[in-house]
Amino acid sequence: MSQKGITERIAGFAVGADGADFPENAKAVARGSMLDWSAVMLAGLDEPVSRMVRQMVGEDGGTPEASVFGLDGKRPARAAALANGAASHALDYDDTHFAYVGHPSVAVLPAALAIAEKKRASGADLLEAFLVGVETACRVGGFLGSSHYQHGFHQTATSGSFGATAAAARLMGLSQEQTRHALGLAATRASGLKSQFGTMGKPFHAGIAAANGVEAATLASFGFISRPDGIECEQGFAETHVGAANRDALADLGRTFRFENVSYKYHACCHGTHAVLEALALIGNEPDFDAGAVSGVTIHVNPRWLRVCDIAEPETGLEAKFSYTLTAAMALAGVDTAALATFDDAICQRPDLVRLRDMVTVVGDDAITDTAAAVQVQLASGAMLAGGFDLDDAVPLAVQQDKLRAKAASLVGDAVADGLWRIISELENRPAAELVEALGGRRR
Repeated sequence: MSQKGITERIAGFAVGADGADFPENAKAVARGSMLDWSAVMLAGLDEPVSRMVRQMVGEDGGTPEASVFGLDGKRPARAAALANGAASHALDYDDTHFAYVGHPSVAVLPAALAIAEKKRASGADLLEAFLVGVETACRVGGFLGSSHYQHGFHQTATSGSFGATAAAARLMGLSQEQTRHALGLAATRASGLKSQFGTMGKPFHAGIAAANGVEAATLASFGFISRPDGIECEQGFAETHVGAANRDALADLGRTFRFENVSYKYHACCHGTHAVLEALALIGNEPDFDAGAVSGVTIHVNPRWLRVCDIAEPETGLEAKFSYTLTAAMALAGVDTAALATFDDAICQRPDLVRLRDMVTVVGDDAITDTAAAVQVQLASGAMLAGGFDLDDAVPLAVQQDKLRAKAASLVGDAVADGLWRIISELENRPAAELVEALGGRRR
């Protein structure tokens, strides 16, 4: 298909797609992501970035429309989306879609939840809007392609802004024409740089995207006019932000949901390190493995990750989340990389981990896919242990949901996790306000 009509196609899907036609598997995956988002958001509320953004929106005040979790009372929907989005990405423990290397839920769900609360929407409407939003983020991300990401743009913030806009537009009942203008406005608001990785700027990107979506849809509802083909036009978002303009990205929009292939984190660090960690876990289970006898480690990953999570000598817990060398050392030493408390500043100075860290060599290998890794561990005896892992390997839905429920329980406790899952699993028969109330009143 040509580049023409990309914004129009997305707008038509956002507000015109019939939720009754959405595949049950796509909705089931969306429920799992809603649980995952809820748990990581609640667990991230006390992080410094969350507290700072919450303080700002609290001091700003404004019309009480939606809940800012961690604050009493309500704030404007845009402020709620900003604060809740930043909090949900504060731990960098949320879902990732590798088709475009972005975190879809943290950009979309805070916007959808804020508008759903403001509009007193049903749970079914919230679920459908969320699924439309994350699918839009995936499709726009695919349209922009790897060149956009490789050039330095963070797709969570950029493609996420379009996804948040689509979700908000659907919940607000915008027309297709209004939604085109909302997306066009998002095209001039979307921003986020990978240079912020390892700082508070990265989680803030999720809040920016969510707030952009609320803002763009709200202004469009007032009759705001922008460039209605802002994604694909001359000097539009794709052209100016090094987009590849992948013409197949929207070919089956509305018929299939690429979001179904979303990946979840079971380690509290950058998703780019997870295939390595899983491969090392397999090696660690081999009878010949001895962490004390390791004399060298070679990691092969796709070269694109070398600009994301290859901090060789991290000095802070946040930098450690983006370090192949240190996370590999943790895995070799049996450190629990799923535990939030693991990633503190002290972990970067542990002598045994520093010793292992300095034995790790990271190699960019074009033969390795974005979701995979190959690892070789050399032992002092001369033995070589090798293994690999691919995050893209299919996981049965029931297994995925069990793992997500276990992860949620580890983050917020069994009672809270079970309560959230009861609501989310029955969301189509409940008002969206029940999920908001559960999030506002329940923490470990």
